[in-house]
Amino acid sequence: MNECSFCKIIAGKLPSNTIYENEHVLTFAPLKEHIIAKGHILVIPKKHYADFYDIPKEELHHIIDVVKSIAQKLKQKYNVDGINILHASGKVAQQSCFHFHIHLIPRYKNDDLDTWPKTDYKEGNFPEV
Repeated sequence: MNECSFCKIIAGKLPSNTIYENEHVLTFAPLKEHIIAKGHILVIPKKHYADFYDIPKEELHHIIDVVKSIAQKLKQKYNVDGINILHASGKVAQQSCFHFHIHLIPRYKNDDLDTWPKTDYKEGNFPEV
């Protein structure tokens, strides 16, 4: 993936503020202009997978283990009141980098962040799967 900025970070071709790394996963702070809250972290697989539909279950398990561990550490270090664990798959879902990633966004009382859109949607939403 020559054009993927996250692959370039993994390969050491772009700088990053690495928080944690193991054989399967890399975590780092987003670029300064993309940080939403104190402690905001991205969690990515070291192998390139475009999105949630592309990533194998085994790789997802490695990522979720790290998400849980980092979330616990954020709670302890920054005394957070909550956390948003966010992922977007596909351009229509506002995925901007097409390398699977999860955002950990610490939340604090009265932080004025609103991460859930408000709509007037009224129809039932219980499709058969």
